[in-house]
Amino acid sequence: MNVPFTKGPTDPTVQPVPASVVEKVDAADTTLQNPKRAVISIGSNLGNRLETLQGAVDALEDTPGVRIKAVSPVYETEPWGVESGSQPSYFNAVVVLKTTLPPSSLLERAHAIEEAFSRVRDERWGPRTLDVDIVAYAENVSDDPVLTLPHPRAHERAFVLAPWYDVDPEAQLPGRGAVADLLTALTREGVEPRADLELRLPE
Repeated sequence: MNVPFTKGPTDPTVQPVPASVVEKVDAADTTLQNPKRAVISIGSNLGNRLETLQGAVDALEDTPGVRIKAVSPVYETEPWGVESGSQPSYFNAVVVLKTTLPPSSLLERAHAIEEAFSRVRDERWGPRTLDVDIVAYAENVSDDPVLTLPHPRAHERAFVLAPWYDVDPEAQLPGRGAVADLLTALTREGVEPRADLELRLPE
């Protein structure tokens, strides 16, 4: 609720607020009143995988400007892009959230969470303690090489689409169509739901 401004005694030490600052504050207020929906994929195939995924969920919820709306079931999946059996299997899940952060800031937070769990980027498709990817942000479609939206390979990955579908059967991947339709075109071989495992939605 906005509290009406009441003019008090003149303070000679107070300087006028520049118009540019006022505009930025107004813009921020508008953003805060209109959070955007984002979809995050999390995965781990080193260490205590379930504990790591739960830590990532908790860290996202602890991020100012982020509120988690749904956490998917956990899937166990074969590593992507490498020879079968060359790495441990992954635990994967999807987090749906509302955020007032712009995509670039959300990406910075994702990388910070990865680093907090000792993510090492030695090789492409290499094993990792934690992978945090922005799958989609609102309806944004961008080919920015720093953050391509939606994720350029999300439509090919059952380990992303299956848990996303579980929490939002009507979901749409911007520029690609319905998640349900994309999922039917993929094999689910090597992507198995783990009904015995559960990630807690932060209270």
